[in-house]
Amino acid sequence: MFFIEVGLLLMVLPWSSFWARNYFVYAWPTLEPLFQSAYFRGAVTGIGLLNLVAGFGEMSAVFGMRE
Repeated sequence: MFFIEVGLLLMVLPWSSFWARNYFVYAWPTLEPLFQSAYFRGAVTGIGLLNLVAGFGEMSAVFGMRE
């Protein structure tokens, strides 16, 4: 269940307004262009997708063992 939650967060947060106003942007202003880059946001979304797939794989293993 943890992987599913993390995956959903990593898929949604990079495209929200929270992403532009987070601690890291204020702490290191030189990294702001990187954080705002569509490539970086896409990479974070891809990691979220991998977490989501891992979570569903884990859930299917758990429910498969019950039967």
